Amino acid sequence: MYIRVNGRDNVAIIVHPEGVAAGASLPGGLTARERIPQAHKIALDDLESGEPILRYGQIIGRANRAIAAGSWVREELIDMPVPPALDQLPLATAVPAALPPLEGYTFEGYRDSGGATGTRNVLGIATTVQCVAPTVDYAARRIKAELLPRFPNVDDVVTVTHSYGCGVAIDAPGAAIPIRTLKHISLHANLGAQPLIVSLGCEKLQPARLFESQLPGILPVLGESNVIRLQDQRGFAEIVAAIMEAAERRLAELDRRRRQTCPAADLVVGLQCGGSDAFSGVTCNPAVGYAADLLVRAGATVMFSEVTEVRDAVHLLTPRAATPEVARDLIREMQWYDD
Repeated sequence: MYIRVNGRDNVAIIVHPEGVAAGASLPGGLTARERIPQAHKIALDDLESGEPILRYGQIIGRANRAIAAGSWVREELIDMPVPPALDQLPLATAVPAALPPLEGYTFEGYRDSGGATGTRNVLGIATTVQCVAPTVDYAARRIKAELLPRFPNVDDVVTVTHSYGCGVAIDAPGAAIPIRTLKHISLHANLGAQPLIVSLGCEKLQPARLFESQLPGILPVLGESNVIRLQDQRGFAEIVAAIMEAAERRLAELDRRRRQTCPAADLVVGLQCGGSDAFSGVTCNPAVGYAADLLVRAGATVMFSEVTEVRDAVHLLTPRAATPEVARDLIREMQWYDD
């Protein structure tokens, strides 16, 4: 009827699809004082006002009034805890024991010219300005339908579009972050580190500016034939034809790529929130965490995001950091986020 995740928890999660009815007898001699819906919390003990509410063995809030055992613990009964000050966090004080390495694991991947490894073989079309996005999306649909079937070793066609306009303040504080993000996505190993680049022609964020900080001379490396400037063409049909022509050349190059055996240590796996619900802490999160541990033991890199959750739970992470320096790096990024 309910799940108690940690022995310290004083609330549990109702798992029965229909919830529990008032007066229902529950394991441990507990009686539901009211109807409690599925996926909601039930108090396992009598809680006094101000007492911490524990789930997964951690404080998720404090009762703002007395809550009797068997009651429905709703949001309005809980005050959120205050996020801890970043300069008062413990640093690498509870480092988990190292897990034994996993050796000899490999995967079949694609290496780009710079040595990075991808898991797919994809034609990427990068853009420098939002004005070209609708045209590029249209061209990509035609490329998939008309050209891609002729190149069986290429998996897909993707566009790297964004919402930045012609006059975007590319030198403003913080502007380097989205520019750098677009650049790294466009140079991803799955794209062979060589995207097509579609530019309007008059925007501030010119192709050379987008890529120069990562690889000096990137346009000579990619080749000017991989850059399509819409203002150099006459009319919509000619624009689309130019993109299609460049795409066909690039598809022919990508089609010659072949998978090769690569060590698992070459993998870089990104994790993204999938829309948390009340059960994700006992279902998908442990499963993904276990898989992440296996990957790391094999030498791979795993990245996670969800900055808002990380910020409020950073006091749970800094003690587990491998070293005080790693903990300080995490704190530095959280301070950047706060600022």
